[in-house]
Amino acid sequence: MTDVTDATFEHEVLRRSAEVPVVVDLWAPWCGPCKTLGPIIERAVEATDGAVALAKVNVDENPVTARSFQVQSIPAVFALKDSAVVDSFIGAQPEAVVAEFVDRLAAVPSEADLLVAEGLETGTQEPLRRALELQPDHPGAIVALAGLLIADGSPDDALALLGRVPETPEIRRLAAEARLASQQVDVASVAVDDLLDGLLDRVKDDPDARQEFLDLLETLGPEDPRTTAYRKALAARLF
Repeated sequence: MTDVTDATFEHEVLRRSAEVPVVVDLWAPWCGPCKTLGPIIERAVEATDGAVALAKVNVDENPVTARSFQVQSIPAVFALKDSAVVDSFIGAQPEAVVAEFVDRLAAVPSEADLLVAEGLETGTQEPLRRALELQPDHPGAIVALAGLLIADGSPDDALALLGRVPETPEIRRLAAEARLASQQVDVASVAVDDLLDGLLDRVKDDPDARQEFLDLLETLGPEDPRTTAYRKALAARLF
């Protein structure tokens, strides 16, 4: 178990998650359910014999890390692999539920998992397609392959692929990138503000313009201050 701060989060969690899955427990001293859940998580992680690591973050003392997870209440628990959130739950949970949550992280990688790791390392589609033959709804394979398809100029194929799995923030972002790419909108090489300003006058009566506007905001991400400003401008135009 490691007490993580804003200053050590990158090293103790993000970099560490490339070696083993890391469970991040967001808590505070005044939170009663946190005090109940904390020891349960510690026991579950300890039982993995080092296959899973635990990082505890006091949200009062480390607001930057807390904001990065966008939590509305605590306790909040996130599992990270390769710097990405792969599972989570909010609120105190029974010991059996927590143990199952941790055990899933400690599981031996499947053949599909190994193929996804190969695809990520090589940046090639073939291992990812083989992984999907074994497990058609493998989230890691779908996300990685969709990103490659968008980059290779096949956004429609990427959208079809993303439709296999439930929506997550990462899936929404990739789907937005794919839709924009299919309209030949290259976000990396255009002035996004100008595009958004140009679409604002059309969003009320043009569903396509509204979708493009939302997709552009999705690619900016929630941390970009323009996202909040333009969402407010969109609401003002629609309502």
